[in-house]
Amino acid sequence: MGIVSDGKYGERARENVGKRFRVEWILVDFPSSPVVDELELELPPCDLYLSYARHPDVALEVAGKGVPTILGVSFGEGFLRQARGRNPHVLAPPTMCSLEGNTGVKVFDEFARFFGRPRFGLEVENGRIAKVRLLRGSPCGSTAEASSALEGKPASPDTVRYFGLRVGQNCRAPAFGRTCDRELAEVVQARELAKALVETGAVRAEELDSLVREMEERYAQREKLFLGGGGRCGKG
Repeated sequence: MGIVSDGKYGERARENVGKRFRVEWILVDFPSSPVVDELELELPPCDLYLSYARHPDVALEVAGKGVPTILGVSFGEGFLRQARGRNPHVLAPPTMCSLEGNTGVKVFDEFARFFGRPRFGLEVENGRIAKVRLLRGSPCGSTAEASSALEGKPASPDTVRYFGLRVGQNCRAPAFGRTCDRELAEVVQARELAKALVETGAVRAEELDSLVREMEERYAQREKLFLGGGGRCGKG
């Protein structure tokens, strides 16, 4: 797997993804011009590229290599259509912590076994979280950092909110970013913790209903403001 970066994003993904996969760290230049007429990238052969390039022409060139590519920084639906015109196997998840392993493309789904939308194995005893096994988490490590403080916490809406705030503290997406922000990552991950608590049977869905509705509303607002505004990204 090749992680492509211009030096701004991707270091934490390199560290975390490298614990599961063999990673090639590929540094590329960030062009000074908004538009690059001619661009040639020499990339080492890999079975998957994870691109954190912040310049659209560079990201397009990465996708144009024809290798399955996940865009950790993307530039809207129009860009994604253009990239897929060169390479049908390009993904641009709203955030890197919302990726799911249901694409039917082997390398994407293998990556998403370990990285993407969080999956938890929880044990709840006497109304408190006794054990947390992180089955899948964000490449940037925000899920692992946030969930490390859950053991001993009550199985309650307040704990879900606490977890979401810790995700935001460790997330690599910018606050009020141009195309996505930390709040989007907070909501994506907190929703999954809420679902996992209900699945244990120790918490009734009704106890979390109002919180889940609140998170759905926040997600819809962020989706309209950022994703609907022509951009998708997820920093890792």
